Amino acid sequence: MNSASNPSAPRPEDSALELGLDAASMKEAEEQTEELLREHDSASRFRTGLGLWVWIVGGLSIALTVFHLYTGIFGSRPSLIQGAIHLGGATSIIFLLYPINRRVSLTNGVPWYDAILALLSLGSNLYIVIEYRHLTSNIVQILGFREIDYIVAALGILLVLEATRRCVGLPIVVIATLAIAYSVFVYGMSWQNYAVGTFFTARSGVFGTPIQVSSTFIFLFLLFAVVLIRTNIGVFFNDLAFRVAGRFTGGPAKAAVAASGLQGMISGSSVANTVASGSFTIPIMKKAGFKPHVAGATEATASTGGQIMPPIMGAAAFIMAEYTGIPYAEIIIIAIIPALLYFLGVMLSVHFDAKRNGLGGLPGSMLPSWKSLLTRADLIIPLVVIVWMMLDGFSPARAALWGIAAAFVLSFLRKSTRLGFVGIVQMLEAGARTALPVIAACATAGIVAGTVTSTGLGSRLGHSIIDIAQGNFLLVLLMTMIVCLILGMGLPTTANYVVTATIAAPILINNFDVPVIAAHMFVFFFGILADITPPVCLAAYAGAGIAGANPMKTGVTAVKLAVAAFLIPFVFVLEPSLLLQGTIVELAPALATLVLGMMVIAAGLAGYFFGKTTKLERTLLLVGGVLMVYPIVIVSVVGLVLAGVAVALQLIRRKSNGGDAAGPAPSDAAEGSAASA
Repeated sequence: MNSASNPSAPRPEDSALELGLDAASMKEAEEQTEELLREHDSASRFRTGLGLWVWIVGGLSIALTVFHLYTGIFGSRPSLIQGAIHLGGATSIIFLLYPINRRVSLTNGVPWYDAILALLSLGSNLYIVIEYRHLTSNIVQILGFREIDYIVAALGILLVLEATRRCVGLPIVVIATLAIAYSVFVYGMSWQNYAVGTFFTARSGVFGTPIQVSSTFIFLFLLFAVVLIRTNIGVFFNDLAFRVAGRFTGGPAKAAVAASGLQGMISGSSVANTVASGSFTIPIMKKAGFKPHVAGATEATASTGGQIMPPIMGAAAFIMAEYTGIPYAEIIIIAIIPALLYFLGVMLSVHFDAKRNGLGGLPGSMLPSWKSLLTRADLIIPLVVIVWMMLDGFSPARAALWGIAAAFVLSFLRKSTRLGFVGIVQMLEAGARTALPVIAACATAGIVAGTVTSTGLGSRLGHSIIDIAQGNFLLVLLMTMIVCLILGMGLPTTANYVVTATIAAPILINNFDVPVIAAHMFVFFFGILADITPPVCLAAYAGAGIAGANPMKTGVTAVKLAVAAFLIPFVFVLEPSLLLQGTIVELAPALATLVLGMMVIAAGLAGYFFGKTTKLERTLLLVGGVLMVYPIVIVSVVGLVLAGVAVALQLIRRKSNGGDAAGPAPSDAAEGSAASA
């Protein structure tokens, strides 16, 4: 979810932690946050000076939210009509809110050409609603489409691409354009037939699965996130994370990782989460002694991981349920172990880096009290309601509605979050505006998915990769990873998953009998990791902007901190029990060796275990850790032996040096008042 479009998003000054910042510093930090979002997040480059157009934008936004609440309560319209109203309302608002390029002023109202584009976009989608019987009749199959149908379809596709370019960014539009060009110029389909098949079909194309899911489930969950944030749950998550982890070694960074993971449950954007959380956590990390590029990388890595955190998973979980045929309630349970492993890996990396540099935790006086947290514990009730209802068999839409109702009621329990009439109106408007980038991304991703499936492009790509790898499974996995990292560059979570699941997942499913859920989680992980993988690591760039660090150095550090995340997908493809696709007998040893391997790798990368490592010890730790991660007993045993040798060398040297493994150890004073983790 894009926090910039939601005025209720938590700000640094909302937290119970004392940063020692005056009002002027806080205002400056808030302005810096908004500027960074506009620079790195296309969804945040919206007009702030609409003039009289504010009433039209507000009216359309409220109408769109009310429509989804109505259909959520009383049932959806036919999928093509539901999708057309959903997309038409969103794209018309996009053209009124988002300028044609960065050079256009954001404060001079709406130019005439954007008003015309908004009308055309709304009209091309309402055409589907009005002509629904004609467009879906058997007569069309016999006599063909009319000339006006071809014109409207072509116009609708072009407007979807332009709206997506404005609020999501160019990468997904380039991919969609290449897909269209492949269909017309390589596959040999006529532009007219391609247009009507892509814009007037409910099974694929613009109104395929992504938009169908977006118009029924995702919109309601995004509205739920808006209402939930209104209760200041983001501040609660921050305070809880700092209370639990803030006093330990590297406490500020560990707390930032935990807080971003918790906020990731309701967030849908790595960049927006990095900026919203990082404006609060990064200054604390720097103040505690973390280098700027490490502070920025830590927040970016944690915020990116928030996209794989159940129950929302960046809204991709709903589409994954449709693609895999696995119920959403099962998807969020399956994703728990991989998500926890991701954050454990980041925690381990942060821990050893902090130990090496002698960085302690925060003093108790800076941490929120347990009493203040207990008085706000009711804030998690809406999340409990949603998870309980889903596990009890309710539909995601019904669960989201009850979650919205619970969060709405909770907002009245505190004066600071109590909603009046104006607040309710603003919340309804924020719900639609938050959903705009997701809707546009789903529509354009649908174009890509429809093209790949209808032309067999995915199969051709899969055979090419297998041929290059000469059938070697591990090499195919490595090449699929690279494809996902490239495809995921600059894409929002939902579009990212749709594209990678359509193009890359079939490579593993159709040719190597990889379990469907393992293949989809594999491509989902690596698509998301593109946000912190150079050269296009938008989340890392955003973190670097807040920290005042070198962007590329921050990106490289983020990859280093998230190294476990690059190994986890390989492990659950080789050992699906990590995705609960096996027995506890299979899961226990695979999980144990994976965790031990992650710990050893983190220590090797940081150059610290019981003390600073030598080059030999570091090499043994890294090689041993990688071997331990590989889920074959004999390989894991070899890795364990190598890591054991490194540990033994450290202990021997530490004993001979009087307790110092390699050079001067961090003094107790450097640890501050923190307890060692």
